[in-house]
Amino acid sequence: MGTLETSNETMNNVKIPFSFNTIPDKALAWFSENLETLLFISLITIATVLVARTVNNFLIRYYKRASSRLHIDLTTFRMFRHLVVAAVYFIGIVVIIFHIPSLRSLSVALLSGAGLAGIIIGFASQNTLSNIIAGIALAIFQPFRVGDRLTVMNEYGKVTDLNLRHTVILTSDNRRLIIPNSVISSEAIHNWTIEDPAVIWPIDIGISYDSDISLAKKIMVEEARKHPKIMPPHTQEYCVLKPGILKSDILANQLNPSIIHTIDPDFRERGKVKIYLTEFEDSAINLRMHVWFKDRSDAYSAACEIREAIKVRFDNEGVEMPYPYRTIVFKKDSDKGKGSIKAASLEEINIEYAPISRLNVNEDKIKDKTDH
Repeated sequence: MGTLETSNETMNNVKIPFSFNTIPDKALAWFSENLETLLFISLITIATVLVARTVNNFLIRYYKRASSRLHIDLTTFRMFRHLVVAAVYFIGIVVIIFHIPSLRSLSVALLSGAGLAGIIIGFASQNTLSNIIAGIALAIFQPFRVGDRLTVMNEYGKVTDLNLRHTVILTSDNRRLIIPNSVISSEAIHNWTIEDPAVIWPIDIGISYDSDISLAKKIMVEEARKHPKIMPPHTQEYCVLKPGILKSDILANQLNPSIIHTIDPDFRERGKVKIYLTEFEDSAINLRMHVWFKDRSDAYSAACEIREAIKVRFDNEGVEMPYPYRTIVFKKDSDKGKGSIKAASLEEINIEYAPISRLNVNEDKIKDKTDH
């Protein structure tokens, strides 16, 4: 009997070698044992996605219907919509975790050791959490809003979206500049739209020293006044704005929450075209013209058109916009073999620089001046 028991124990201790033929059987057995759990996870995932999309579409339709009546701020609404959709996905993930016993015990263990787990998770998700917190702060304090025109990180464009992670800016050359919220919140931002969208735009023109400055100024003012996007002369003390979520003025009139912003006294006189002589350069007198536009979106293209019109008028009326000229004088010994010092010859060469920085030597203007 002892020998039989010993042989049975020996057979039980023998390890059956691994075989790939057993993989389908094991996989089928695992799926049959966990079929209910897999179906539950699939149903919860599908339901979460459907509920999130339904809530998102409902909020978008509600905003379109109510924005004209309630004047809902677009930036605040978009951040609220992103938060609601994220909360739906978070609830779905929590339901799946607590339905699976192994994940439920793991989550309980993590919660029981919340101190160490919090430190680890905090370091792992530092960038994500900073972007979320910065996005919420941007939506509340609103240094810019969706639709505002900004210059940030040497890029000019319009804000098209602000979500939990990043801000999307549509640039003037149709590029999408995606900036993390933690980055843009720490950058210096030029907001061309906030409070007072009107802008003073400089246009620099150079004329020659022989040109009539008064005539040049007269032509510049006339061509600027002809452009349809230049603001006419007027006095403006207030401008109407839509406030952000923290503006207390919004509570004054629920039917029309737009507020009246008082314009700075230094900029109430608008529309005047002013020209300043800014610099005497080597070959030109620089004039800077300040013109008013209703907002930044019109300024660049209109200024280019005004420059072209001024150039045409200058050509027709004899106002010269000079090329930069440089005169180089150098000394050359006529006879190096003799010990006696002879008079050196001087040659003047006029070198003309084209506007596109190409160096042209005008051979016709070379003058030889030789002292005998």
